[in-house]
Amino acid sequence: MGAVTDDEVIRKRLLIDGDGAGDDRRINVLLKSFTKSCSSPAAPEEGFTQYQRMLGTLSQCEFSMRKTLMVYDMNLREMENYEKIYSNIEHNITSAHEKISECKKEIQKAKRIRKNRQEYDALAKVIQQHPDRHETLKQLEALDKELQQLSRVKENVDAKLELRKKQFHVLLSTIQELQQTLENDDKLDNDEHIPESPMEN
Repeated sequence: MGAVTDDEVIRKRLLIDGDGAGDDRRINVLLKSFTKSCSSPAAPEEGFTQYQRMLGTLSQCEFSMRKTLMVYDMNLREMENYEKIYSNIEHNITSAHEKISECKKEIQKAKRIRKNRQEYDALAKVIQQHPDRHETLKQLEALDKELQQLSRVKENVDAKLELRKKQFHVLLSTIQELQQTLENDDKLDNDEHIPESPMEN
């Protein structure tokens, strides 16, 4: 077993002695004095002195005990106070969370209102840039007339185009017939000018 250091001895003494006021030593001294006074008779004066010492030691022990009880009661009251403070803090935290949640909802609502106002202003600007209904109807009537005129022009162009297609078809047919006729003529000419073979002479 290793040597016990002074720090370990002091630590053990403090653990046994509570707050280190020496109560255990006083009780041990009181018991030794009481045992000694009971086992060995002494002179009355010396016995009275020992009795006074034991009463003083006992008073010190009682005082230390009362002080310890007072500290204990004070600690209990402090614990109750801390519990109340903790409960109040928890309540305040819960209330703060609720307020934060309400504020978030109000912020979302305000954002929606602001967005709606911005969209309304944008639509109002777009509407202001466009002409009124009467002017729009006038423009539609003018466009309708122009569209009807363009439709008539288109019909005329389509009729002319169809006519040109037919004429072109006739022209192509005539060219093909002429080409065929020329080819036939060339063939007949070639047949008429074929030289006689020497074998025939």
